[in-house]
Amino acid sequence: MSVKYIPVQWNRNKWLYDAVMLAGVGLFLYIFLNLTPEILDHERAINPQVHNARAFGACAFTMMTVILCIGPLARLDDRFLPLLYNRRHFGVMTVFVALTHAAYIVDWYFAFSRSNKYEALLFSNTSYGQLVGFPFEVFGIFALLVLIILATTSHDFWMKFLSPPVWKRVHYLIYPAYLSVVAHVSFGILQDQQNHAFTVLFVGGAVSVGLLHLMAALKERQRDRDLAVDGADWFDVADASEFEDGFAKVRLLPNGERVAVYLMDGKLSAISNACAHQNGPLGEGRVISCLVTCPWHGFQYDVRNGQSPAPFTEKVPTYNLRMRGTTVQVDPQANPPGTPVDPVSLGMKEAT
Repeated sequence: MSVKYIPVQWNRNKWLYDAVMLAGVGLFLYIFLNLTPEILDHERAINPQVHNARAFGACAFTMMTVILCIGPLARLDDRFLPLLYNRRHFGVMTVFVALTHAAYIVDWYFAFSRSNKYEALLFSNTSYGQLVGFPFEVFGIFALLVLIILATTSHDFWMKFLSPPVWKRVHYLIYPAYLSVVAHVSFGILQDQQNHAFTVLFVGGAVSVGLLHLMAALKERQRDRDLAVDGADWFDVADASEFEDGFAKVRLLPNGERVAVYLMDGKLSAISNACAHQNGPLGEGRVISCLVTCPWHGFQYDVRNGQSPAPFTEKVPTYNLRMRGTTVQVDPQANPPGTPVDPVSLGMKEAT
């Protein structure tokens, strides 16, 4: 597959993913709107417009929470990887839910203002110097704008146009957007809420996101320590007996990059562990006919030269290998992306 073409075609798994997602959204809204009046127990009766707005707002927050939990869950346990593959669909759906929430708010709270309702939204409350009564709307507006930007740029065209590193940095905006939603809720409904149902939902979601990211970061730090290398010119990857045909050993290099060393038919080749598409972990893919398939979105590379098969044009850096006794070693200086390198046979031993 390639970013030059349609990278991920619609398939059964994608349809199933989206169907489950839509069913989950529908179930959440149905429960919130029809089965929770006693749980919510509003201090004052609210009209259907406000109730609808809160339902869609709570749903959008829950969806953002799930989205931000998928990444660390996939790093903690590979079984969550299928949820990661189509996460962008989840994000686009979240935008529509958030826009519906915003529409209910604007069309109720500001529709009867003498000024334009959008101007009233921005300027009806400017008490930025106090906590109680702080204009929490600005946090929601910021988060909504970020979600729209991320949904608009989610297509692979923008990744190709901006380059994967820039695209990835842009999509890190999801974190300040999530914090803004937390602030939006904290300064808004939670200050006026007598029942603790909302409090449990929002605090529990925010804490879950933070804890999962912390756990994933600690796991990766420990893995990096286990892979840490010394200052030699060539670095040990593993003993030849530790390799399994068709799979890779991943090694952390001093510059922070990771190299994936593959064994295929008794010969070793090494390429960057980062896919050119979304920096997916190529080392977790299996080699078939010299091609490794990225487990995230199916991009393929020839491990002997780091090139995608024609007509695709993606390339990743390659690395030189050598044998020192029975130990496989890698040169930490990467070759330019797409550079062919002759595979090293496990039977080749360099004289010491």
